[in-house]
Amino acid sequence: MQAVLPMQLLSTSMDTILLTGIQSYGYTGALAEENILGQWFEADLTLWLDLTAATQSDHLSDTHDYRYIIQETQRLIREERFKLIERLAGAIATQALQSDRRLSQVKVKLTKLSPPIENFSGQISIEIIRHQTDS
Repeated sequence: MQAVLPMQLLSTSMDTILLTGIQSYGYTGALAEENILGQWFEADLTLWLDLTAATQSDHLSDTHDYRYIIQETQRLIREERFKLIERLAGAIATQALQSDRRLSQVKVKLTKLSPPIENFSGQISIEIIRHQTDS
């Protein structure tokens, strides 16, 4: 029998809200041209929380109103200037967790849609998971 790690238990025992395709133009990057010219970013967030009450009541107050997180994610990408996308992803995760104490954890996948790397037409993504106790 394999031991269950706390993160595995938390990840599989809670419900999730998935927010995908949150795009905004921003100025995060280690290269000077990224800070001046900017680029498009896309964020996907997974929010862990108990949705039992919402499945029974049909009341918005019993779930998480994700409009705020979408707007704040777009604002952070647009207005904050960091050298690393890891730092920007951390700011997005912190903002999400602080928006609602019912969120037990959040996963942020942040993607540079067109990174300025010669002879590279792909995308760069990082993914972080933060817990309510981390914020």
